[in-house]
Amino acid sequence: MSKISTKNQVTIPVAVLEEAGLHAGDQVVVEAVEDGEVRIRRGAASFEDAFGALTGTYPAGYLEQLDREDEQR
Repeated sequence: MSKISTKNQVTIPVAVLEEAGLHAGDQVVVEAVEDGEVRIRRGAASFEDAFGALTGTYPAGYLEQLDREDEQR
């Protein structure tokens, strides 16, 4: 059983995190559901979080190559 620390922190058992598919560093939303119950769920990624997500996926100059191919059509 977990316990709330004096800093209002709770250690979540590894088995629970694994079952939920959550990992260290994941952003989560914590919300009160009802008296004595709290829900922790994966945080929804915002539009801004997507910026840079594909950095390094394509070789340098790839976008320019696509632009040239578009112009030829």
